[in-house]
Amino acid sequence: MTAATLMAGAAGALAGASLLEGAAVLAAQRRARAGRGGRSGRWAAALAGLGRRVGAPSPPRDLDARLAAAGAPAGLTAGDLMAIKAGACLAAALAVLPLAAALPLRLAVVAVGAAAATGFAGPDVLLRRRARRRGAQVGLELPDVLDLLRVAVDAGLPVGRAISEVARRRGGLLADELARAAVRVDLGVPRREALGELRRRLPAPPVATLVAAVERADRHGTPLGPALAALAEETRAERARRLRDHAAAAAPRIQLAIALLLVPAAMLTVAAGLVHGLG
Repeated sequence: MTAATLMAGAAGALAGASLLEGAAVLAAQRRARAGRGGRSGRWAAALAGLGRRVGAPSPPRDLDARLAAAGAPAGLTAGDLMAIKAGACLAAALAVLPLAAALPLRLAVVAVGAAAATGFAGPDVLLRRRARRRGAQVGLELPDVLDLLRVAVDAGLPVGRAISEVARRRGGLLADELARAAVRVDLGVPRREALGELRRRLPAPPVATLVAAVERADRHGTPLGPALAALAEETRAERARRLRDHAAAAAPRIQLAIALLLVPAAMLTVAAGLVHGLG
């Protein structure tokens, strides 16, 4: 019996066990997960259940901060994410085993190990992408939100009421996070703590500056309007600079597309006319 045959048999047995495990987890959590993320939520639940069965490692120290920056999707905790990572690691290794059985033993070990590592690191990659998207969206929304906050504060509204009104009327990711902070304050959470949670969930420097300005106004009674106006102007200038950088970076790609696509197409058109004329 060759090593490939043994690996194929082990792959079949482990794959069957994993499918049974996933089916059991999905059946047990179908009602609890209904309406919370759809198909992706059910797959996450299955991977988390599988990861808990095989044993999830301890989370790193910065995982809570990275989860908060990503908005804690579907209410995931650090333990949930580590269980998903462990389940994805095992699932990826099982998916590659049938293909690895046809490879030489040394290459098969490398392939299975690479698949397992990719499965384990995959949730971290998705988490970073989600955090970057949130940061980019906040950067686009922040100047307008700051202007609205300045108008509300200059009109005489208290800071807490101004935040609530802007969050209710503006819409968007930043407004949702401000509304979340305002609700926590209404439930009795100190505003300093609620704003600290806002800073963890949106770790962009302008948001930290906004939180610091609000805390300074609460502590010393300094006017908040001028600080909001200056921050809005600064963030708007930063947004314009980023747009110019993106436009400048797009120019070489446009030229490359013209050189590789439009110019050959035009040459082919000319060549077709010449061939037709010579014929």
